[in-house]
Amino acid sequence: MSIETQQAPRRDVRLANAAWESLMTAHATLMGVFTAEKMWGEVSVREYDLLYTLAKRGEAMRICDIQSGVLLSQPALSRMIDRLVGRGMLAREADPEDGRAVRVSLTPAGSDVQRRVGSAHAKSVAREVGDALTPDEQRELDRLCRKLAGR
Repeated sequence: MSIETQQAPRRDVRLANAAWESLMTAHATLMGVFTAEKMWGEVSVREYDLLYTLAKRGEAMRICDIQSGVLLSQPALSRMIDRLVGRGMLAREADPEDGRAVRVSLTPAGSDVQRRVGSAHAKSVAREVGDALTPDEQRELDRLCRKLAGR
């Protein structure tokens, strides 16, 4: 066996970076469209992201577990949780498995806001993605993003 066949395949650095830049540009463009919409009166996009993360899980979560699903530092996440607790959208409780940890959950008011804003946001996503991509392209995008996220 030659040395060439024993080595890992060469990565195309330019192609990989062009794909990454396209992904980030698409994300930034779509987020610009979404953040400009009127649905964000009760909560910001970042606050909604937290409410959505909790709703998707369907149960109370430890802050460290929430942090892995949102793009915020631990101090920023803690401040946001404090604000949403103060506004009645989140509740804190002691973690029964670890007395030092805190679990966070949606209140009925937080669930209501998440559903209303989420419904409007889902329509916006469907409009923007559905107008730009065919159903087959949407399935392929979903497959590729899941592949990247699963690494």
